Amino acid sequence: MTRSEKQLYRMKANVIKAAAHPIRLAVLDCLRDGEQCVCVLAKAVGAEQSNLSRHLAVMTRAGLLDSRKDGLMVYYSLRASCILDFIDCVGTCLKQQFKATRAVLGRV
Repeated sequence: MTRSEKQLYRMKANVIKAAAHPIRLAVLDCLRDGEQCVCVLAKAVGAEQSNLSRHLAVMTRAGLLDSRKDGLMVYYSLRASCILDFIDCVGTCLKQQFKATRAVLGRV
């Protein structure tokens, strides 16, 4: 593997790590239908705004989210909605894993 390929894999891993938290996954899912303000996101994911702001900053730095300010309100949206395809794929993996486990347990 070349040095540039290694760097690209590191960069991809950083994006995945930025999404790898239950609150962050919930935020990404909440943004599935479009832009939301922080107050709506906080209520939807059950987090305090101060805690949520740290998660939003991580995802923004990683390139997952865009933000805009309108007066005192800050609104967030997905920068690349294809991240939702990845999250949906993870759900499919979990379903397949569950089916395989259930099949094994059914034989016990």
